[in-house]
Amino acid sequence: MSVLLELKNVNKSFGGVQAVKDMSFVLEEGELAGLMGPNGAGKTTVFNLISSVYDPDSGEIIFGNKNITRLRAYQVVRIGIARTFQNLRLFSRSTVLENMMTAMQNRHIYSFRENLVGNMLPACRPNPDYHYGFIESLVHWGGWNSKEKKIREASMELLERVNLADRAEQVSGTLPYGMQRRLEIARALALNPTLLMLDEPAAGMNEEEVLALNELIKGIHEDFSLTILVIEHHMDLIMEICPHVICMNFGAKIAEGSPDVIQKDPEVLRAYLGADDEEVA
Repeated sequence: MSVLLELKNVNKSFGGVQAVKDMSFVLEEGELAGLMGPNGAGKTTVFNLISSVYDPDSGEIIFGNKNITRLRAYQVVRIGIARTFQNLRLFSRSTVLENMMTAMQNRHIYSFRENLVGNMLPACRPNPDYHYGFIESLVHWGGWNSKEKKIREASMELLERVNLADRAEQVSGTLPYGMQRRLEIARALALNPTLLMLDEPAAGMNEEEVLALNELIKGIHEDFSLTILVIEHHMDLIMEICPHVICMNFGAKIAEGSPDVIQKDPEVLRAYLGADDEEVA
């Protein structure tokens, strides 16, 4: 497998607090990896740096064969990185289907894999199968009907995949919390990513919902041939679905490896599980 994402000695401070310290790791194409650590460890800050919500103070972020350290957030989406957020970011007054169709219109002609070969960033040209112009959208003339139908059908296919097709016309803000989480994942998939980043997707879910989410993430990883990076406080979720785990504490990476390695690591036991020195020994 080839390297898809690499962080090289990335640092980020907010005032006098260093949120990310000399962070380095590699994700290979097709991996399902987990990023874990206690509250305040810097996990979401790492996501925000990769997705260009923040600029790093130093270090490099490489995606495919391209340095994306100084790209803007919309450019990061266009090269194939999509994410969910720790706090839901749905259009809560719009329907489930409208949320999906909004994201679906962002598809572009160039796939990220094609641009890796071409060693270039994708041009900002919309996919002709989905795009229509301003006048067409205003008066519903020309190709608006046929292209809007394609967007709707593609959106419904993804909703079917996450078991939300029967909720398509429901206002998203009225969905049960677990369903809102699934909708946010589906909306990220609508952006046609190569790398999908999930920020605490199981937050607020009960045990049954977490088990269902496990199966959904594993299914998406297989069905869409995606590279997935998950932040999660539910250690059972990370250990069950992620063969590759990165553990942080106080902004720094303290361990990396398989779930078996992580669960036995002394630094992880101290930082994440609250073990004292005698228990570690």
